[in-house]
Order: sequence, then structure tokens, then C-alpha cells
Amino acid sequence: MFQQAAAAVQFAKTGEFSRDTVQNIARELAKRPFRTVPTPIPESIKNLTYDQYRAIRYRPEKAIWADEAVPYRMQMFHRGFYYSEPVEIALVEGDKATHLAYDPEQFTLDNRFEFNLPLEDIGYAGLRLHTPLNKPNVWDELVVFQGASYFRSLGRDQVYGLSARGLALKTGAAEGEEFPVFKAFWVEKPSNLANSIVVHALLDSKSVTGAYRFTIRPGVNTVMDVQATLFPRVNLTKVGLAPGTSMYYFSLNGREQIDDFRPEVHDSDGLLMVNGRGERLWRPLSNPASLQISAFVDTSPIGFGLIQRNRNYAQYQDLEAHYEKRPTLWVEPLGDWGRGAVVLTEIPTNAEIHDNIVAFWQPAEPIVAGSEYSYSYRLTWGVEPRLQPGEVRVQATRSGRADVASATPRRLFVVDYNIPVPSDEKPGSLPTARLFSSAGTTRNLVVRENPTNNGYRVSFEFDPQEETLSELRLELHFDDQRPAETWLYRWTAR
Repeated sequence: MFQQAAAAVQFAKTGEFSRDTVQNIARELAKRPFRTVPTPIPESIKNLTYDQYRAIRYRPEKAIWADEAVPYRMQMFHRGFYYSEPVEIALVEGDKATHLAYDPEQFTLDNRFEFNLPLEDIGYAGLRLHTPLNKPNVWDELVVFQGASYFRSLGRDQVYGLSARGLALKTGAAEGEEFPVFKAFWVEKPSNLANSIVVHALLDSKSVTGAYRFTIRPGVNTVMDVQATLFPRVNLTKVGLAPGTSMYYFSLNGREQIDDFRPEVHDSDGLLMVNGRGERLWRPLSNPASLQISAFVDTSPIGFGLIQRNRNYAQYQDLEAHYEKRPTLWVEPLGDWGRGAVVLTEIPTNAEIHDNIVAFWQPAEPIVAGSEYSYSYRLTWGVEPRLQPGEVRVQATRSGRADVASATPRRLFVVDYNIPVPSDEKPGSLPTARLFSSAGTTRNLVVRENPTNNGYRVSFEFDPQEETLSELRLELHFDDQRPAETWLYRWTAR
């Protein structure tokens, strides 16, 4: 019989709980210098391999609320491998929180491996929530909180892809990135007929603490309303709010160094922004030769996100990864976020196993030490946000050398636009294209009908003329004033 040893619980303690509890803990924690409490991991699981860690499985019948008529169940992750730091968890019912202690009886171990699970209370490494997302009697995984402040979710009929984070600090900075950690979670027990579940989280790092409240609603698109309050220990000058982290390896644009049977490999293929003026901007992602950071200055953004736009299996040809089923992550500020910029970081990668894309909102002014900074936003995991009726969007970007006979530094770009809703009437005349480049020259700008996609194809040549970087901008203008996405692109010499 398992005999639980007493554990030193710092945050998710048994006791009274209210909506202010996590904020109060974060506020007091920020008044003290950052410190890490040594949490040694037992020798028996200290050096687990990837396969050994995967052999530790949670027993579904032990899931929280498994024997109750509520529409959600919760399982926990075991410590080990990359996830050695403990995470505290408490269950909330009414105004009472109850600490959830580690129990080895909740887990099974594949008998191919010869090591023992700890008997003492070592805490957990994270949690995941299940609900009948796709079928009434199947408990599908809905959301995972595991690793630093990372979490991920998905919509109906999708598979996991990109992740979100609670906060980004110093991303791409020369001094190295700082990774805040969700130290503790409080999960509210849902009612029998609930269409949502609420998770509270405490964030901590050297520079800042934070209190988060996630209201999660599953569906075709899974929606999370996030309320956050930051308590900075230092002035936050390189801070990213509502960050998303994804993978882009290659697509039809940028295959020069690729040796792969698949046409495209990515969790996301573009950054979509709707700025404060209502302009819809599309920036295809790239796998650059060197680190690239782009900032799109804005005031009061309507939304932004990392989008998986291409939903056709034929464009990926991967029977295992199913990139066509990866979710889009759309960020919608709730309230006025003021001045700042959507920042996109693109990191070189030579494999699809690395997340090399980060996008977030960076406020124009530093978040001052000792202040309390509250903000709210909505995350939508699923398909990308709906267009206005008749709106024209970028469907695909392709590029290659501009001379079919021989090598040349000149590049040919082909941008396909379409009207995604077939019932929307197509204009009677071709649009006018306007093309801008910050360096180099462009020529042979051509707009033509594309009968294969209910849209248009725009092509042009770009000559860098000894330049190593150029920002390109392509606009379509229609006689009937219908909206069209603006295509943005950063060209760099490899």
C-alpha cells in the first residue's frame, strides 16, 4: 500500500480559494527576490530516456472526475526526462482548494523497462484535460499544460501542432531567452452541464511573476479566454504578450536546400494580422539562413496569429504527421492594447522537430518594475478567422529563379489569391496590383485570372542588385472596393 510522505507545498495548498487567490500569491512573490527551491528528482527516474519516460502512462480510470457525471476529466504527467521540475496542482470546488498529491497508483509502467516509480510525494510535471470533443463517448485530449509556461490545444477533427506560452521574455536577444514557468495550477471542478472549464495558473521567473485565468470552451474551434496580471520584478523591455510558438521547415516557397519527398512541412505557413485600421496583412513564414526578427508596428490591434492555411493533404503527403490537420492559433485582444508591435521571430532549422517560429505582441512602453499590468485576450485553436463577405485572401506563395535557362540572382514570385467562399460573387474586372520594395528593383508585374481557384495569380520579378535584404509589399485594389489581404514578404540572400 502506498504511504504518502509529507510534501512541502508552496502555492497550491489546501484552504480557501477565490478569484483573487492566485493574484495575491503572485503579488507577494514578486516582492521577494527570485529563487528556486531545490527539488531533487529520485534516482530511479533521474536519467530517463525518451522511451522510458513515454513508458510511464496515466491510468484513464484514475482520472479526476472519472466516476462523476461531469463533461471533463483530468490526468497528470509524471516527472522525468525533460520535465524534471515539479508542478503543484489543486482542485477547486466552491470556495475551497484541495492540494492534489502525487500517487504512484495513478500510473502504469511498461514492463519492458526495469525501474521503479517513486513512492514519496514528488509532485507532477503538468496536466491535461479530456472531453468528448469528436465523439460523444470518446474522451479526447483537449488541452495540455506541460513544460515552462507552454500549453497547447486543438479544435474538432484536428491533431496537435503549435503551442502557446504564458509569456515570452527576451526572445531572440543576444543575452539569451528567459523562460517563465507555470509553478502551480488550480483547476475548478465543472458542473454537470458545463460547456467550459476554468484553470488558474501561477507564473514565476527571474524578471516577473504572473496570475492567469483560462476559461476553456471546446468545439469546432476551441476558445480560451485568458485574463492575466503581471507583477514585474524589473522593467520588462523585451516582453511578448500572448506568444505562439510553431514550426516552419519548408513549403513551395523556399525549397532550395531541401531534400525531402514531401511538398511541404510546417505546423503554420503564415502570420496573419488584422491591424487597428482593419487592414488584413498576410506574411508567409520562412526558414531563413540566419535569425530574422520582424516587427509590425500597430495601435490597438484587432487580432494576429500563426495560421495553417493550406488544408489539402496532397500538399503534405504525410500519412503520420497530418500537417493539414494542425490547428491555427488566433489571438484577439480583449480591450485596447494601445501602441506596440506584432513581433515575428524566425529561426533557422534543418529539421521539423524544432519549433523555430515565435509571434507575440510587444507593448511600445516597458512594463515597469513594481507595477501591476493586467490584460485579457482570446485564443482560438482551430481554423483561421472568417473573412468579410467577398474578401480576397492569399492562397499560396511560390518563388524560384527568374531565368528558366540558367542560374540568376533575379527571383520570380508567384502569389495566388482566391475568394474562399465559392458563393461570393467574383468581380467583373481584374484588380489593380501595386508592388513596393524597400531595396532592389521589381519588374514584369502581371495580374491574371486563375480559373483553378476562383481567384487570381500575380507574378513579378525581383532583382536584389547586390542587396542582401528587401521588404516586399503587394496590394490588390478592386473597382468595387472589396477588401483584399496585403501580402508582405522579407527577402534575404542565403
